[in-house]
Amino acid sequence: MDFRPSPGLPMSDAQAAAEAEQILRTAFHDQPQPAPASTSFRDDTPLPTFGSTPPVLQPETRIVPAWAAGTAVASIGIGAGITGAGCGVWLALQGLAAVTLTSVLMVTLPLAALAALATAIGSAVQHARATVTHTEHHYTGPVTQNVQHTEQTARGFFGRITSR
Repeated sequence: MDFRPSPGLPMSDAQAAAEAEQILRTAFHDQPQPAPASTSFRDDTPLPTFGSTPPVLQPETRIVPAWAAGTAVASIGIGAGITGAGCGVWLALQGLAAVTLTSVLMVTLPLAALAALATAIGSAVQHARATVTHTEHHYTGPVTQNVQHTEQTARGFFGRITSR
């Protein structure tokens, strides 16, 4: 039975309901369901425990540029250095938090170590400049030695030193 009205004539409520039901049935229910698409595959065949083919050498073919290796090594070194510096600062601040002999030493000992290092470097530079490379004397004339005699007198609050 055809419920479609002829063009130009209005439909009754029963005809409109039947037409809507037919449209919905053909749109949703009468369509064949698509076959499910496989998204993966698993091979469950057992692997052989041994075989007649020897293993094949697979040489390393990746090439790391020198700049990349250098950057990696530098970043590891910087990270380790920053971690060590952070731990040192944390320890120093922990020591400064409590005013004890340890905290005073934690402040003064690094400064004393820096001063000793600067003194050692200065002494080494001074000795390096004063090094004499020849051993023979270049003086041929007579040598006169002037010895000064000093005399010190102290009377009361003031003292006097005279040299002749």
